[in-house]
Amino acid sequence: MSMSQNPFGQVLVALVTPFTADGEVDWAGVAQHIDDVIKAGADGIVVTGTTGETSTLTDAEKIRLVEVGKDVSGGRAKIITGGGSNETAHAMQLAKQSEKAGADGNMIVTPYYNKPTQAGVLTHFRMIADATDLPVILYDIPGRTGIPIEYKTILRAAKHPNILAVKDAKGDLAQVSRVLNQTDLMYFSGDDPNVLPHLSIGATGLIGVTANIAATPYRQMVDAVNAGDLKAATFAHQQLEPLVRACMTHVPGTVAVKYILHGLGRINSPRVRLPLVGPEEWEAAHIEDEIDLVKNIPGVDFSNFRPDRNAAAGGALPRVAGTTR
Repeated sequence: MSMSQNPFGQVLVALVTPFTADGEVDWAGVAQHIDDVIKAGADGIVVTGTTGETSTLTDAEKIRLVEVGKDVSGGRAKIITGGGSNETAHAMQLAKQSEKAGADGNMIVTPYYNKPTQAGVLTHFRMIADATDLPVILYDIPGRTGIPIEYKTILRAAKHPNILAVKDAKGDLAQVSRVLNQTDLMYFSGDDPNVLPHLSIGATGLIGVTANIAATPYRQMVDAVNAGDLKAATFAHQQLEPLVRACMTHVPGTVAVKYILHGLGRINSPRVRLPLVGPEEWEAAHIEDEIDLVKNIPGVDFSNFRPDRNAAAGGALPRVAGTTR
């Protein structure tokens, strides 16, 4: 599939959802953050995904995030709704509402907790893909869902006209190569340390957590791969390595990214929603130690990093209003 046929973009940010200090969505902060990452080089935004804390967002918040994303992007980046549900009917409803709100695509995660058979997984994907005209990215992340999307299931899903891509957070590069050889599916790296390996075997792009902080070097990496410049792509990968470690090693990515963004003055609060909590003292110290190793990342001035462990202490406040539906 050529880039002209790619409806998602190549540098996609798995967007965090900024909250106020009391745990409500900071809508002005959301808009500012979306604008920031687009200016830094992102051409796709996944709202309401894992990194966006989809599990503790209300449905109304999820749809509003699509609306705000569309308004802020102004056509500069695609807005993809993510997260879905492990209840097929609910995921279909969310997909329809997101399409009406203006989403450009739908990322469907493997049903979690239920642990269905592969036949159930395939039926779940097909029914959600049938529910709208949105192009679909399947999200393969067995570490969170408990089950993988098996190779044969991906081949069968690829026959659906709306299922165009896979976000791979499984790390099975051999399977990625096999699927790319046998289907027209696009692949997006969903594993920040392995973006360049994914790109090197034919992936289209990335859906990244660390890109919330540093979209520019990912843009440079992808552009270099497109141009066949492995040396430049490797240099961007090496620049990002300590930041990726800071974001993805010590606490959940959402927690670390919010802690760092707040320390850089780019969001007003590092708050997350329970059961996520902010980093403990020793975890924060590890994150800060990794940041000390970051040098010369384009678009980010880490000399201005001022972490606030007091703001992150406790890390979460109970939600008072609404439900996840």
